[in-house]
Formats: sequence, C-alpha cells, structure tokens
Amino acid sequence: MFRELNIFFTALSFFTRIPFPRWAKFEKVYQHEAVKYFSLSGIIIGGLSALVFVLSHWLLPFHISLILSMIFTTLFTGALHEDGFMDVCDGFGGGWTKERILEIMKDSLVGAFGISGILFVVLARFFGMEALSASSLPVVLIVAHSFSRTLAGSLVNSHEYARVDNSKAKDYAHKLSRGNQAFLWLTGLLPILLLQDIKYFLIIIPAFLTKYLLGRFYQKWIGGYTGDCIGATQQVVEIVIYLSIYIISSQL
Repeated sequence: MFRELNIFFTALSFFTRIPFPRWAKFEKVYQHEAVKYFSLSGIIIGGLSALVFVLSHWLLPFHISLILSMIFTTLFTGALHEDGFMDVCDGFGGGWTKERILEIMKDSLVGAFGISGILFVVLARFFGMEALSASSLPVVLIVAHSFSRTLAGSLVNSHEYARVDNSKAKDYAHKLSRGNQAFLWLTGLLPILLLQDIKYFLIIIPAFLTKYLLGRFYQKWIGGYTGDCIGATQQVVEIVIYLSIYIISSQL
C-alpha cells in the first residue's frame, strides 16, 4: 500500500505542480509504473478545473469562468502537455528526418509552427467547451481530462520510445503490465458514467481513432513516440472529446 502511494505521488508530482510529499519515498523504479496513474491524475485535474469553473460562475459570466478554468489547468499542470504539443508542431513541421525532428523537439526555443499550433489548440479547446452548457461542463471536464490521458498514456504500450538519448520522460516510458494497463483504462473510462447516459460511451470511437492516427503518424516519421508526443496526443484527444460530446448531445 505504501509503495502504491509512493508511485501515485511520483506520478502526480510529474503530471501536475503538486509537490512530492516529504513523508513519501522516491525511487527511480517508481517512475516506470507512474503512467498507470495518468488517468487518475486527469480526474484530479479535471475535478479541480471544474471546481474553479463552478465557483467562478457563481459571480462571473460563463466565458470569463471558462477562461479562468483554462488558466487554472495550464498553471496546475505546468503547461506540460501544451509544451509537448508545441514541440511536436515544431519538430514535425520543420524536420524531414527522424534525427532532425527529434533535435528540433528537444530545442527549448519555440518556432512558428509551435506558436501557430498552440494558438489553434487553445481556440479549439475554448470554443469546444463554450459549445457545451454550463450545467454539463463540470462533468465533461472530468471526463475529457481523464480519458484523454488514458489514450495518451496508452502510447507507452502500443508504440516504442523513439529517443535513444536520456530524457526526463524516458524514465516514465516503460511498458505497463496487463494489470497496470487495466487500471489505466478503468480509471479513464469510469468517469464517462458521470454523464448519466450510455450513449456518451460513443466518444470512445473518435477519441481512440484520433490516438490511433497520431500514433501512426509518429511511427512513420520517428519510429515511435516521445514524451512530447504523449502531451500532444492528450491535447488533441481532449478537444475531440469536447466536440464528440457536443455532437452526441445535440444529435442523438
């Protein structure tokens, strides 16, 4: 039990700005299993983001509450996935060989592709959330943040890590056991029940298809994935989930 708590806080301190507790014990080997808590960290991130939205919406207009919720999420996660998305845009947009793409992705500078990409992502996320009702948004935030991280984390098992050099993300890029995979998926899928209608499980189809196509794209150009690819996948799948829920709720 104490070992699992250590792994959980190892994951949470990497995926969010929550500091690693002083009473917990860190071991490098815990990083290898941390991805199994990716969905659970999404539930926490989505839940707190929903709380910020609800509290803000008591006093402020819908759109301002929405922006405050987005700002909180970005600060709480340290813009980890946004940074990965920009690196992927720069790398795949400006590189034509595996070596050059990986080199650009590792560069701390942000280029035109990265800036353009994150601009479109933020706009798409805002308008995707804005299309939903204020009453449904808190639950949708929990679903989108958790299931998008399930699919992004599943890249660890479906593809090979592309970098051969050391990187911070490499310590977390170890394939999960079947039990840990089941935990990752279960904690990602269960929040969909909060939408209180079985039809919303249809979001699995477009979300999974998005992850599959992105995985094929990464595989073609760099022979696998990196930590930035996981972040980019989370960002894109999150938007697909907002749009899918809007379509399902308005058309079915």
